[in-house]
Amino acid sequence: MRRISFAAMGMIVAFGLAACSGGGAGSDETTGSGSGDAGDTLVGVAMPTETSERWIADGKAVKEGLEKAGYQVDLQYAADDIPTQQQQIDQMITKGADLLIVASIDGTALANQLQAAADAGIPVIAYDRLIRDTENVDFYVTFDNYNVGVQQATSLLVGLGIKNADGSDGTATGPFNVELFAGSLDDNNAHFFFKGAMDTLQPYIDNGTLVVKSGQTEIEQVATLRWLQETAQKRMEDLLTSTYNDGSKVNAVLSPYDGISRGIITALQNAGYGPGLDAGLPVVTGQDAEIASVKLINDGVQFSTIFKDTRKLAEQSVVAASSFLAGEEPEANDTESYDNGVKVVPSYLLTSDIVYADNIQSLLIDSGYWTEEQVASGQA
Repeated sequence: MRRISFAAMGMIVAFGLAACSGGGAGSDETTGSGSGDAGDTLVGVAMPTETSERWIADGKAVKEGLEKAGYQVDLQYAADDIPTQQQQIDQMITKGADLLIVASIDGTALANQLQAAADAGIPVIAYDRLIRDTENVDFYVTFDNYNVGVQQATSLLVGLGIKNADGSDGTATGPFNVELFAGSLDDNNAHFFFKGAMDTLQPYIDNGTLVVKSGQTEIEQVATLRWLQETAQKRMEDLLTSTYNDGSKVNAVLSPYDGISRGIITALQNAGYGPGLDAGLPVVTGQDAEIASVKLINDGVQFSTIFKDTRKLAEQSVVAASSFLAGEEPEANDTESYDNGVKVVPSYLLTSDIVYADNIQSLLIDSGYWTEEQVASGQA
């Protein structure tokens, strides 16, 4: 596993420990069953899967941050299985968790568990994926997911030469054939990503610069269940067979996640595109700066990804947890955007960056997120 730096955690640790002085975490009857000592305070952390290196890193970072703040941590991964995650959260409540941090598999499938948490006075923080259709979610820590979609679409335009990386207009005029992919419909973030991307691309589709040759432009048509690489590869293969069997070529593919991107690239290479961008491989976007895709970008295969520094996300979840466990409300910087169908959930949004081959060093290596050796090998 790659090394995760917590240079900024000192402030959080101090805050967390200070939060547990005096009356102490859990001393208010509405903050769970804590005994007043941070060391006796249990935080349940529910993560969706270990099949993505991103979620492994998130779980590790959240656990380390909470433990440095003095809390006990019950970290569970659910193998992308909804009943397993439901069971895990039930068990956390039964074990006496004082607070829950939940990255949901299906944001609509946890109503019973969160009602049980509310009945027990346990605050719930939604982690990066909004939990929907329940009033029993207290806070949301995430990135500006609409802007992530804007960044994905922008990087596609840059790759085609329609825009320059500095935001100015490029010289390319098209028309370019593009295909669209989205994430899993049961993940609320997928809708934000797709909307941000489509709001950015639609003017170019309307004026003919971009052509979606398949005609598949609705999220229901382009979604990828569970964000699975093999599902994306199969859909790309089907698109090539059904839509590009007349000698026409795909010029770019909007992908919302690096695993999906790698499936798309595999399908394209198997169909004779590439092997890299300089040999005719279409521009393919991505998200999460997974090390396998960062290597592909460095090697001139994948064009871009979005870097969401999950260390910052983990840190913010610890800050929010410490506030709740002190009987206080966490600081929100957005109280309007994230309506879960029942309530607008107070949120803290973080910023993200577009990664191209020429800024891997400054964004990922210099920040300590990946090392030069990891980028070269494509392995964490």
